[in-house]
Amino acid sequence: MTTRNDIEQVLWSACDSFRGKIDSSRYKDYILSMLFVKYLSDVSKEKRQEYIQQYEGDMRRVERAMSRERFAMDEESTFDYLYDHRSESQIGQMINVALSRIEEYNSGKLRNVFRAIDFNSQVDFGEVKEKNATLRNLLEDFHKLDLRPSQLGSADIIGDAYEYMIAMFASDAGKKGGEFFTPSQVSELVASLVKPKENDRIYDPTCGSGGLLLKAYKKVPSGKVAIYGQELNAQTWALCTMNMFLHGVDDARIWQGDTLSNPQNIENDKLMKFQVVVANPPFSLDKWDSGFLTDVEADSKGKKKMTAELDPYHRFDWGVPPTSKGDYAFVLHMLASLDAENGRMAIVLPHGVLFRGASEGKIRRQLVEMNLLDAVIGLPANLFYGTGIPACILVFKKNRPQRDVLFIDASGEGNFEKGKNQNILRDTDIARIVSTYEKWETVDKYSYLASLDEIRENDFNLNIPRYVDTFEEEELVDIDKVQRNIANIEAELAQVQAQMKQYLEELGL
Repeated sequence: MTTRNDIEQVLWSACDSFRGKIDSSRYKDYILSMLFVKYLSDVSKEKRQEYIQQYEGDMRRVERAMSRERFAMDEESTFDYLYDHRSESQIGQMINVALSRIEEYNSGKLRNVFRAIDFNSQVDFGEVKEKNATLRNLLEDFHKLDLRPSQLGSADIIGDAYEYMIAMFASDAGKKGGEFFTPSQVSELVASLVKPKENDRIYDPTCGSGGLLLKAYKKVPSGKVAIYGQELNAQTWALCTMNMFLHGVDDARIWQGDTLSNPQNIENDKLMKFQVVVANPPFSLDKWDSGFLTDVEADSKGKKKMTAELDPYHRFDWGVPPTSKGDYAFVLHMLASLDAENGRMAIVLPHGVLFRGASEGKIRRQLVEMNLLDAVIGLPANLFYGTGIPACILVFKKNRPQRDVLFIDASGEGNFEKGKNQNILRDTDIARIVSTYEKWETVDKYSYLASLDEIRENDFNLNIPRYVDTFEEEELVDIDKVQRNIANIEAELAQVQAQMKQYLEELGL
């Protein structure tokens, strides 16, 4: 049987073919794409063998049965075909053709999934001889893997291995890693807070490689939910599409494009509505409004200004976030996409959204006054790839029965595990946050249930220390004891100095 560890070892071995030649943020796409092709090939090969036995070699019936499978592959797009031709001088182009054929045969599910990758790239692989050697090594590494379903044991193994590698690449990529991957513990927490249910529509407007969507999906054991997402980066969109497919989520609708200026999840010319919305958007995105300003005339100073009227979906009627910080642009988009009856959403954001003023302060006030904000949860620092700053999770709900807002400070010592490069939320830490949220209670030095009047008194500043007092009182100092200690030390010092003076006199110094 092929274990997850077997897969990971082969993947790391394949990475050795690229290390020192291409940056990991680039070669991850080649590694993960090849894993995807190998999996498709092995699944297809095993299915074909089963049908050949079942229909006693009647190839017409075999082909008819194969046409009803999840995906289709012809001989020249299989991994085995590429492996057999691994020493060809045009192997890079042959791989590109195979990928193109896979897209063509599966245009409904895998359209354009390989469009941002080029196995014949001279920029990435260098001259022909060097490129061919690298690709031959890559094919030989993956040939060791047997990814037939009968050898995997569990359907989750390949998907979990794929996501594990995305996490490893994210860690290696540092700041860039945060653009396509949210740490799984944070994703687990966010998914637990929104509690997806059967028949929900689940949406992530900045879905990256899809980990957060998959955590939410797995909260519904029957899988009877609809998954939607959008991702700006074409390569990351491809990772997400493959990730969904490997986890058996064939009907996920993942769009590529700018969620803010060109949202793709549209229904009847309006933003589609979702019962569950989750996201970890880029922190304080600069120039988030550039997609709106293409046809806007510049003012006398040569500047273009974003206004609420430029958005046909009226997402910014409560205020236009500053150009330099797009956090509330994503919040407002998500709220506009939230189902009016039973919508709930959780979004990971930097702490600045809790207290920054100007237009952000006005938006924040509206969100509280309209009774949309449900909870503010402070997370430990250094949880995310490429940034050590602490983040928070804002939870919103439509049709809230109460006006209070729950504040949780989970950032202190004991609420996380310190890692070498990153801190980690443990299962117990996640469970405590979720339990406190569900019980809706004040816990000394951990959480506080703030009334609307208290938030108003704080001028709608949501900075967590204003509500959750985590101050630890120091023990009272016994002044008399301190004075006695000082007196004893001074006496000892005088005795030592006298002894030293005697020694110096004896030495004639």
